[in-house]
Amino acid sequence: MLTKGQIKLIKSLSQKKFRNEHQLFVVEGVKGIQEFLNSDFELFELFTIDAVFDSKVQLITEIELKKISSLTTPNMAIAIFKMPKPRPINGSGIIVALDAVRDPGNLGTIIRLCDWFGVKDLVCGVDTVDCFNTKVVQATMGSLTRVSINYVDLDEYLGAAKAIKFGTFMNGETIYSQELPSEGIIIFGNEANGISSKVEKFVNRKISIPKFGKLKATESLNVATAAAIVLSEFNRCSIEK
Repeated sequence: MLTKGQIKLIKSLSQKKFRNEHQLFVVEGVKGIQEFLNSDFELFELFTIDAVFDSKVQLITEIELKKISSLTTPNMAIAIFKMPKPRPINGSGIIVALDAVRDPGNLGTIIRLCDWFGVKDLVCGVDTVDCFNTKVVQATMGSLTRVSINYVDLDEYLGAAKAIKFGTFMNGETIYSQELPSEGIIIFGNEANGISSKVEKFVNRKISIPKFGKLKATESLNVATAAAIVLSEFNRCSIEK
């Protein structure tokens, strides 16, 4: 049976200030939890309505699960994991940098894309949504365990980084006519405003995804969709070399 203290803790972790205070975050669903159990993340507590894990669990009822779940339809289990210490940013290969990406679903999808395309390091400006936000964790489908994420002063990081910096802009050169390297920093901007003027000054090469529709009336692409196209093109060029 869940205690009042356990319920209070789990519910409090929906807020960033309490996640940071306790250095804990929530993972929901059997598949997602198993990904974290198979990783270097340290388990704090695991609650489930059925003994489907090898790890030590606390069995709870479906009613209790609904009380602590943030999902409309809870998926059998909820786990609390300890936040890991950030790993140093590796300066080699492709690095993705995010300038004020605010939507949890977008960040979660971008983390999955980094995992899919072999990007080891994701660098986020401090005004990007927290990667341990429950919705972000859910959207990553376990990829959070394989991508190193650092929150930094983006101006300071980009100013010190020696790698070539690519920025995604509506008026950049089409990505399909570029010779793209296997190393560099790719910057994606805010959903509404794109890359900020403060960050733009560090960009060496502006790239864009051209419109192919006859009317060309679509204003812009979703940032996660743009990230998928750009990362795919960088990888294609790398393979062809």
